[in-house]
Amino acid sequence: MLEDILSASNMREAYQQVVSNKGAAGIDGMSVEELHAHLCANWSVIKSQIQQGTYVPLAVRKVEIPKPNGGKRMLGIPTVTDRLIQQALAQKLSAMYDADFSENSFGFRPGRSAHQAVERALEYFASGSRKVIEMDLEKFFDCVNHDKLMSILCERITDKPLLKLLRRYLQAGIMEGGVVSTRSEGTPQGSPLSPVLSNILLDKLDKELERRGLRFVRYADDCSIYVRSQRSAERVLQSVTRYLEDKLLLKVNRDKSKVSRPDQCHLLGFGFRYKKGGCVPRVLERPKERLKEKIRAITKRNRGISIQQVLEELNMATRGWVNYFRIAGCKTFLEKLDGWIRVRLRTFIWKQWQFIRTRIKKLKQFDIPEWVALTVAKTRKGPVRIASTALSTIMTNDYLKGLGFIPLSEYYYFRTSCLMNRRVPNGMHGGVRGRNGK
Repeated sequence: MLEDILSASNMREAYQQVVSNKGAAGIDGMSVEELHAHLCANWSVIKSQIQQGTYVPLAVRKVEIPKPNGGKRMLGIPTVTDRLIQQALAQKLSAMYDADFSENSFGFRPGRSAHQAVERALEYFASGSRKVIEMDLEKFFDCVNHDKLMSILCERITDKPLLKLLRRYLQAGIMEGGVVSTRSEGTPQGSPLSPVLSNILLDKLDKELERRGLRFVRYADDCSIYVRSQRSAERVLQSVTRYLEDKLLLKVNRDKSKVSRPDQCHLLGFGFRYKKGGCVPRVLERPKERLKEKIRAITKRNRGISIQQVLEELNMATRGWVNYFRIAGCKTFLEKLDGWIRVRLRTFIWKQWQFIRTRIKKLKQFDIPEWVALTVAKTRKGPVRIASTALSTIMTNDYLKGLGFIPLSEYYYFRTSCLMNRRVPNGMHGGVRGRNGK
């Protein structure tokens, strides 16, 4: 199997994936752009070391990013060379295991998405499973037991050099502040290998839930189980917690794991609400606030960049959010948000004009009477107020669209209508950017 992983075709595919993903440099400082030259000079030696079982991965660079709900998430950034090898490993492991994964597992799998997970939950609600057990694994990627994971891998993989390489990647140290510390557990997020390894481990949970005849949805370490009664839900919560802790050696956050109703539960950034006897998805408040925070940062008035750059960043940031949450019917929210964005854009332009003489000159270009241009240019009103009043009739919505602003509500309309027609209009392409709309 190791020879298959190191084959030219698989390595070429892995290289293309790593280059397209870009990403930050590891502890050696090598960028993705430098990878090709490095491989031309050193790949034969690296390949030989892997085959002989002497290759030792470099430590990963520790990076901490804030979580939306507080706390920090630890990422491990491997070197680009190790990312290439891990990507090659992940491709073959995914092909080997994916066919046997559960139909209720949707995370980090080809042809599967968060939307499908939400649709499966709606099916369960419609069939009467209105009690939801939300399992919360505490720092899952940081707490995976290496011995347990390796024992699961050994059930299907007999290639000893490959197993040795996988264990070395699991045990690769973490560098923080120039000091490398050893790692005895966990598969830090940030590497191409951690998603497929997490699915291989948690597939044991999936098989156990299927053996018990339970309905569930799992996306990576987010798992929700659906039953009909409160009593059953409490019993399942206790028994599944015992299984995760005793059999898979994982830590369950007992404070956050709970039993809830459809209108109280969360799934991948979506909530649910009752409508005409059924349940429909809705967008949680937290993703809405994160989107507004991102828009505030992009349209900040003192950034010192052109309005065209602002609009380009804005369209890129908002399209991913709309693509992800379009199934939740959020057009009303987006229409209100469009009005708020237009005010911020007009304020941004007004701030750029800065001087009265510049404002008079620019306003005259809108084909308005000179006295109006003079009055507006010399106003003592603040930027937000003038943007909400006089500028809204001068810099019309069509004017902002002409600059390049695509209203979120219009993009939402096109994405939802064209999804039914299986096509997207020119100039409105854009895929889902990530989980929870990040």
